[in-house]
Amino acid sequence: MSKVTSSFALLAVALAASCAHPSVKAPKLAYPATAKNPVIDTYHGTPITDPYRWLEDDNAPATKDWVKAQNAVTFAQLASLPERSAISNRLTQLWNFERWSAPSHHGALLFVSRNNGLQNQSVLYSMASLDGELRELLDPNRLSTDGTVALSGSDVSDDGKLLAYGLSRSGSDWQEWRVRSVENGKDLPDIVQWVKFSSASWTKDGKGFFYSRYDAPKTGEALTGANYFHKLYFHRLGTPQSSDVLVFDRPDKKEWNFYGGVSDDGRYLIITASEGTDPRNRVLYRDLSQADAPVVELLMDFDADYSFIDNDGPIFWFRTDLNAPRSRVIGIDVTRPDRANWREIIPQSDETLTTVSAVGDRFFCHYLKDARSVVKAFNLEGRFEGDVDLPGIGSAGGFGGKRSDKETFYSFTSFTTPGTVYRYDVASGTSSVWRAPKVDFDSAAYETQQIFYPSKDGTRVPMFVTHKKGLKLDGKNPTYLYGYGGFNISLTPTFSVPIAAWLEMGGVYAMPNLRGGGEYGEAWHKAGTQLQKQNVFDDFIGAAEWLIANKYTGPERLAIGGGSNGGLLVGACMTQRPELYAAALPAVGVMDMLRFHKFTIGWAWTSDYGSSDNADEFKALLAYSPYHNLKQGTRYPSTMVTTADHDDRVVPAHSFKFAARLQECHEGPNPVLIRIDVKAGHGAGKPTSKQIAEAADRWAFLVRELGMKVRF
Repeated sequence: MSKVTSSFALLAVALAASCAHPSVKAPKLAYPATAKNPVIDTYHGTPITDPYRWLEDDNAPATKDWVKAQNAVTFAQLASLPERSAISNRLTQLWNFERWSAPSHHGALLFVSRNNGLQNQSVLYSMASLDGELRELLDPNRLSTDGTVALSGSDVSDDGKLLAYGLSRSGSDWQEWRVRSVENGKDLPDIVQWVKFSSASWTKDGKGFFYSRYDAPKTGEALTGANYFHKLYFHRLGTPQSSDVLVFDRPDKKEWNFYGGVSDDGRYLIITASEGTDPRNRVLYRDLSQADAPVVELLMDFDADYSFIDNDGPIFWFRTDLNAPRSRVIGIDVTRPDRANWREIIPQSDETLTTVSAVGDRFFCHYLKDARSVVKAFNLEGRFEGDVDLPGIGSAGGFGGKRSDKETFYSFTSFTTPGTVYRYDVASGTSSVWRAPKVDFDSAAYETQQIFYPSKDGTRVPMFVTHKKGLKLDGKNPTYLYGYGGFNISLTPTFSVPIAAWLEMGGVYAMPNLRGGGEYGEAWHKAGTQLQKQNVFDDFIGAAEWLIANKYTGPERLAIGGGSNGGLLVGACMTQRPELYAAALPAVGVMDMLRFHKFTIGWAWTSDYGSSDNADEFKALLAYSPYHNLKQGTRYPSTMVTTADHDDRVVPAHSFKFAARLQECHEGPNPVLIRIDVKAGHGAGKPTSKQIAEAADRWAFLVRELGMKVRF
């Protein structure tokens, strides 16, 4: 018998001998009564009953009453947990450290954001030099008493005199953009509304900026109505939004989204057209040096991902995965755009090329090598100049700037080290620490290992495992298994205050790099999409089985978690293998796979998920849809679903319906709860105070359900 076969044979014995959940002394909870008003839809000849369709109407009084009743039960349970106070106090202590962004140059000034530790939102500052005095430019904490107004985007004019900034409220994706004078800190009259999935990009002369928006939603549909017909506009400073110029749209393509960015030399407007979340895109441009120049179609075949880097006159540089699933750099002369004239500058390598920037006449290329950052510098002809020395296994980000800059900045973080900001001198190729955080956490007491395990079909999947040094492998360690697996998004080592607290509590943190992500390029992504989405769940289940077989933990001490697409992951895996986990924390998850495309931006996800409108994809979606695969009389893991009332990315109806059905089907005394945050959204811009409260609730819930003892 091979070692792998033997391990899984032992796993089967362990599962058979285990109840899979710690004993719970408390009686079964009395959940709020949830009315069933069945709606039957027929998909390709198959009738599907949806008993909780009424919960999709978030404006209905009955839905609001249901939310209040569920929260009353959940928060009463959480308040009764004796460990919660100690966990909250420790999280507050850990969070209280200074955090900085990487600085950026604009005109004679540098701009940087800083959080002094417990501020709900980071503050934007300007500086005359790297060691100069901070001058407050924008403090979002002054815009609301509870920290729920967030700075969701910003762009400084080329001369450093004007700031365009976007605000989001209560976690919504909708933005309102304003303009502020850097010199006196006062706002100009300009206001741009109903912006979503957009940044702002100033013209070289600072007379206006480009942005994208949707039409104003119908009354009552701002948080649920489908978002179609994105449009690219130009706002001229000092004019009302009603006078903004429509630069580009496609009335015949309601699912196309447009993003406009001005090249660093100010000559070109680069327009990227995407379809949903498909990484493939189209590229158009306009020559801004000519009045009323037409928009020119450059790359319209929708055959690959083309990410504009910079230009040298008419030579446009792109990172692309065309004929290179791990990506490469090419140059296109827009005066001779035929493919026969394209030039490869940096070929595909063994690692996955994720981002490229052009600074100081260098290309800085960020690669992932088994989900760990590697950064290489090349000259503009593609000759390798050297590696950027990074401090260890972790994630690097930044390297922004202009071709003329002599320096750039980047941050580096790992599971046990918060983000340190480095200055990189381009001429010498050396890094120096600019800001290093001081956090009350003994990172030397912990270690991270990267292991590889086989998934169900034999695919080799990497996983990071972090824990205290000297961990005893006795199968009894409380373990939090976190995953995502979708939309070409890569999970890399990153410091998290909640995870630091989890480690201090004696927990093991495991993070696999599932198919569907971008860690190994487009082939890895595609292997976890549409009809192959089950591979993602098999990878995650395989990670759980490996942790149990190798005695890191046992089913009675294993919790799983994930958010958004990761919430779907948790929902699918807890319905497919409920005996494998003691607890589940699905956050803001996509739980109804037959109707997700009918709300806000959900239609955009069909590139990854498929659509129930198609017969073969309907069958695949129904096979794993968490809401539809809950079975009456099953003992599910102790579960706390989390969502928020202003989530207009994954509307809370997904979590509402899943929780209602879970409470109906669940058999056993262990709790299945839903925590519904108010004045919060999908996660971006959530104030520090809310992050601490939610993390304290999650960990206190797991402490009880995994039978842990809190020691700080």
